[in-house]
Amino acid sequence: MPRPKRVIGDSILTAALAGLEAQKQRIEQQMAQVRSLLGKRRGEALAPAPARPGRKRRLSAAARQRISDAQKRRWESYRKQRAAEAKS
Repeated sequence: MPRPKRVIGDSILTAALAGLEAQKQRIEQQMAQVRSLLGKRRGEALAPAPARPGRKRRLSAAARQRISDAQKRRWESYRKQRAAEAKS
């Protein structure tokens, strides 16, 4: 047997609408307070500065070689340490 559809009364909907309007007013007041606090700060922007499109940073060949050599030394040290641990 199908259930009858539940109808919400007009008085309940009216009360819900009144409550939502009250919440909306409180939120708007709080937003106004926050905006006024933001406006009192000096030297600070209200919104974050947009990210500037920077150029891609390129490494010189010498810098890449230095990085490569340093990483090779790190791996060599790591492998020596692992070999010493395996012998022990």
